[in-house]
Amino acid sequence: MQHDIHNIERITTIVAMVVMLLFFVSCREKDENLVPFSYNPEEVPTMVTDSVTTLISDSGITRYKLVADEWRVFDKAAEPYWYFPQGIYLERFTPDFSIEATVKADTAWYFSKKDLWQLKKSVHVENMRGEIFDSEELYWDQKNEKVYSESYIVIKRGVTEIKGYGFESNQAMTDYRIFRPHDGKLPFSENPVEDSLQNSVDTTLVLQSRQQPQQVPKKMLP
Repeated sequence: MQHDIHNIERITTIVAMVVMLLFFVSCREKDENLVPFSYNPEEVPTMVTDSVTTLISDSGITRYKLVADEWRVFDKAAEPYWYFPQGIYLERFTPDFSIEATVKADTAWYFSKKDLWQLKKSVHVENMRGEIFDSEELYWDQKNEKVYSESYIVIKRGVTEIKGYGFESNQAMTDYRIFRPHDGKLPFSENPVEDSLQNSVDTTLVLQSRQQPQQVPKKMLP
């Protein structure tokens, strides 16, 4: 009887070893058939969306409307960003939901940590006063509430055109300047002397308002 039990245990052990060997060989064959995959978060988006139309809030208030044919999100990249390879259209709203400015570009990036937009190729901006800004590249720094560029830019208002390199403005594109003016077109005036004097006075006032700090009455000081 004991001999029979010993033989059964021996057969069971042999069967278990054979099963384990077959399992090992099977797993090895499966591993050899696997294709190695490396994920690069800088190049592979975590989300891709087509035909996007969405509203974006800032501090709980709807401030932007975004329209794009394709929206790629790279939120696992070292510098997380959104990418719009087929262009973008943006509307910025005032607190009462009036359109403050519109923006178009052939390509765009938004870097979420910096709160910075990079707009490239056929960048077209229009402010609420009807002034038009055309450039090949603009940066929109939402954190510091300014727009700037080192590229060539053309500003149009009616028949007036201002051109040059190096640009800086507020977010509403209503207070701006070109650092290196180049060419341009100004309307003809029947009173050039008077207009020249008026422009000189206006320019002086603008420069004074920018350069001189506002004086605070002593009674308002703590």
